[in-house]
Amino acid sequence: MQKDQLLTRRGALLAGVVSLGAAGVAAAFAPGAGNRAAPAPPPAAGARAARRPLRPSEYRLRPLTGYGSAHTPPGRTPVRHEPLLRVPGHDRTMVLSFDDGPDPRYTPHILDTLARYEVRAMFFVCGEMAADNRDLLARMADEGHVVGNHTWTHPLLTRLRRARIRSEMERTSDVVEQACGERPEWFRAPYGAWNRAAFQLGAELGMEPLAWTVDTLDWTTPGTRAIVGRVEDGAAPGVVVLSHDAGGDRSQSVRALRAYLPGLLDSGYHVTVPRRQYV
Repeated sequence: MQKDQLLTRRGALLAGVVSLGAAGVAAAFAPGAGNRAAPAPPPAAGARAARRPLRPSEYRLRPLTGYGSAHTPPGRTPVRHEPLLRVPGHDRTMVLSFDDGPDPRYTPHILDTLARYEVRAMFFVCGEMAADNRDLLARMADEGHVVGNHTWTHPLLTRLRRARIRSEMERTSDVVEQACGERPEWFRAPYGAWNRAAFQLGAELGMEPLAWTVDTLDWTTPGTRAIVGRVEDGAAPGVVVLSHDAGGDRSQSVRALRAYLPGLLDSGYHVTVPRRQYV
């Protein structure tokens, strides 16, 4: 499949199912059934902390903890009924995530910007892209980023049989393991379209489902300024930002990251990655 045509193939499907993503599921992580922690209140609209000089911060590189079920035995992943949307934390923590890659035209630039500011992010990769760019997967892992599973061909899972869903997930996990040395612990359904089989199979493969809180809509190529504005307007403790590093022309996404990331850090946000923790 011509990789530049991914966006064309996905556009029509996305319009009908995007509401199944962040807007259609719970607004907070659910560590256990019936046990939800209320998210910290977002900062007042337009409010920004006083600017301070950027400096290396060990905290930025420290993964968040506290995921998983308190009643889940070690090594087992709970079967959820909805994807996780937010990250817990006591401070102004945020997660940046990038889908559909890796793409050698855009992913290296995103990695360079993250490295410049000593920030880690999540990359939900498609197996057919990852298989041709294993060096980028290895770089993600080496630089401390989380590599997640976004299926092999980015299909609409709600239209597939269970065996095909497993194949899409399993083949991608195999490629990630070969390139990074370990299998992914997180997965994201294409188009944000989840079903029972996806949750069950993801858990069987040892992965937690993660959606997003803030959608930059960068796949519509709305302009760099629009992408930056959506991130800045949606910034709040615990949010997960969705962007893309493949699937079309992602030059706007690259430029937007360069613009909004230093501003987030200056405003006191700690941009980091989640870490699974079983107790």
